[in-house]
Amino acid sequence: MEGDTYKILPRTYNIAKELNLRIEPSKNKNKKIDVYNKDGSYIASIGDKNYSDYNYYIQSHGIEYANQRKKLYMIRHNRDINHLRGYLAMRLLWS
Repeated sequence: MEGDTYKILPRTYNIAKELNLRIEPSKNKNKKIDVYNKDGSYIASIGDKNYSDYNYYIQSHGIEYANQRKKLYMIRHNRDINHLRGYLAMRLLWS
């Protein structure tokens, strides 16, 4: 991911809405998204800006390549899904 601010795509906003969460571009220079609960309380910052994610792989390389990258992500981060940040990253950036 290049540039200072990560552009959150509509698909990610829709997923956040389904999860009753609010998201914004992260204030942390190294992260993509800040996640808040419905009441506006901060939950976590997710997504390393140095790496791409599912939605961007779809845009840049197509769905087949994105699905391959998603599979590899899930293998690498399988144990992280049991923790809040890992779960949020998986749902918001890789589904």
